[in-house]
Amino acid sequence: MLPEDDKIGAFFYKYRLPLIFLLTGLVLVGLGIFVNKLDVSSTKVEVLEATTEAQNMNLEIVVEIAGEVERPGVYRMAKDSRIEDLLVLAGGVSENADRVWMDKTLNRAAKLSDGVKIYIPAVGEQTTAASAKNTSEYQTVSTDFSVQGSGLININSATLKELDALPGIGPVYGQNIIEHRPYSNIEELLSRSVLKSSVYEKIKSLISVY
Repeated sequence: MLPEDDKIGAFFYKYRLPLIFLLTGLVLVGLGIFVNKLDVSSTKVEVLEATTEAQNMNLEIVVEIAGEVERPGVYRMAKDSRIEDLLVLAGGVSENADRVWMDKTLNRAAKLSDGVKIYIPAVGEQTTAASAKNTSEYQTVSTDFSVQGSGLININSATLKELDALPGIGPVYGQNIIEHRPYSNIEELLSRSVLKSSVYEKIKSLISVY
């Protein structure tokens, strides 16, 4: 009779090859599971990063400010930013800024919309119909003035009485125009469903946003 230790040694020696194959297989399976977990984790991280980036883009707007400000340029801002926020970001207005015009015309509390441009004129700078056509995307939101040198009604600042006087615009449409301010161009009356196309066609040559 062989001692117990010799029996165990003889057993492992006899079946050494199957045991080696078995252990190798177990190691390979374990490595496969570990690598698979790493791949899954990496994929999840990439998806989360892409989703976060998309969400951040939806929360930002891009606007421009020009004219008499300290740092004119294009800025990325939070979606709910106001004109006052943009003025602060641009370093405030310069010494030459027409502060009387700003007090009478610019609504600092108005929300900014993506793609608009704010222009701050200098003292004595005249707003003519020709220059206004070149700046149709300016968002100069008024509180008092409604008729500029062009003789057009400014839908960003006109009173309900002034809007009511336009053809096809009654108190209901007039109030609807006021509630959807500000506008960066007159076409937003259609794109934002403020007016019906038939009504818009009647007044489009009589209105402006500057």
